[in-house]
Formats: sequence, C-alpha cells, structure tokens
Amino acid sequence: MIKSMTGFGRGIYENEGREYIVEIKSVNNRFNDINIKMPRNFNYLEEKIKKEILSSVSRGKIDVFITFTNNSDKCKNISINTEIAKRYIEELKKLADETNIVNNINVIDISKLPDVLNIKLEEDAEEIIEKELFVAFKEAMNSFIDMRTKEGSKIKLDLENRINLISKKVEEISSISTGLVSEYIVKLESRIKELLKTDVVDEARLAQEVVIYSDKCSVEEELTRLKSHISQFLGLLEQDKAIGKKMDFLIQEMNRETNTIGSKANNLEITDMVVDIKTELENIREQVQNIE
Repeated sequence: MIKSMTGFGRGIYENEGREYIVEIKSVNNRFNDINIKMPRNFNYLEEKIKKEILSSVSRGKIDVFITFTNNSDKCKNISINTEIAKRYIEELKKLADETNIVNNINVIDISKLPDVLNIKLEEDAEEIIEKELFVAFKEAMNSFIDMRTKEGSKIKLDLENRINLISKKVEEISSISTGLVSEYIVKLESRIKELLKTDVVDEARLAQEVVIYSDKCSVEEELTRLKSHISQFLGLLEQDKAIGKKMDFLIQEMNRETNTIGSKANNLEITDMVVDIKTELENIREQVQNIE
C-alpha cells in the first residue's frame, strides 16, 4: 500500500503525575529529514526515536514535538547551584551600594535567576522515563502512519483513474496511427494525378515517398515504450514500499515519449490526444510529489 508523505499523529500518556505528549507531523520532501524538539533531559533518547521513525518512514520532512510535565515527586532531583547564586548576590550588593538603593535581596528572588535552580532527572529514572515516553510515542506513530496510509489510498485511486485514461488514449493513438500510411498513399497519389494531370503514376517514386513518410511519422516504438511505462507504473501502485522517486522517473519518461509522438504524428486527432495525455501526466506528476 502506497503512503502519502503528509500525516499527523498524537499520543498522550499519564502516570503518577507524569504526563507525556508526543506530536508527529510530516510534509513532502525529496529526502528523509527528521527534526525533534523535546526537553533537554530527553536528549539521550533522540537517536532511538529517530531509528523508530526510520523503520516505518522512508521519505518526508518529519517534525516531532515532545512535552513532559512532571508533577510527581519521583524521577526528578532539585539542586541549587550555590556558586552562581553567591556570584549573583555579590554583584547585586555592589549594584545596591553604587546606586544607593535598598538592598532587599531574598532567596526566592535569587532562585528565579538563570541557572541557579536546576531540576534534573534522577539517574535511575531514565528507564522509567523511556518506557513511559514510548507509550505515548507509539500511539502517535500508529496514528501518524494510519493517516499517511489513508491519504495514500486516496492518491492511489486517483492515479489509477488517470493512468487508465492515458492508457485508453494510447490505444486510440495506436489505432489511428496504423492507418496514417494508407491514408497518405491515397492523398499523395491523388495529389500527383491532380498536379500532373495524368492517371499514370510512377510506382517506384511513389513507394520511395511512402517509405520516407512512414519512417518519419511512425510512432510504434514510442507507443510500445509508453505502454511499457504504463504497465510498470500500475505495478508500482501495488508495491508496499517507497515508490515516489521511481514514479517520478517514469512520469518523466512517459512525458518524453508523448512529446515525440506529438512531434512525429501529422494528424490532428493524435495531436489532440497528445495534449490530453500531457495534461493527465502533469496531474499525475503533482500527485506523485505527495507519495513516499
């Protein structure tokens, strides 16, 4: 089943006053770009989280947001950086003396200054934190993958409809192109008789012109390659892996063959169908940009 590169998932887990919220969202990207925003205390889990994502996602710009609220008395250790606090007090006293302002420094004020009061996870809490966090993370991932899969199903249906329309146009072009030479022979012979005012036609010369024309306007090779590309494209739609880049390449090749058919086939009906095919290919190309 193909997957869209666009998705969103959210997971929440709470236990004994500890709450974890994990949000994952992704948008289109040529490569796999993972960005994680989480509390600094969780940095040791970054690589493991990335590996979990990479095991399920092959392409896309993925943003992960993790928030943690700890209202329990477990898994945290409060410490005061007394050296920095003393430096703050010394400098504030100097400022009070130099400016003749009241020196009313208190502990609460000092504790609010940067880097004085630190709340850290206890060393033995990492295992608990990891286990609880990944409950929320897996819930978010499941929701995220589910959304990408559903979006992929819709894209697949649209691509199938469009590629089938192209296939029908290709068959119609193939049918018309087989009669172009015969039609040209009749027109050429009639034109020669009209210009030379005679019913006698040089068959050898006529045959030579027909061969030149046939070689010039034949689109059989292009149609054969185009049909092969269509078959490969439909095959990719049934694969359960990242196929976006392969599809993008096939669309480029199909577009190239279609352009060649349009330039070689000297027929208004074929030209109109070439325009229709190119329109559908452009629509498919835009959709393919959303596929993983």
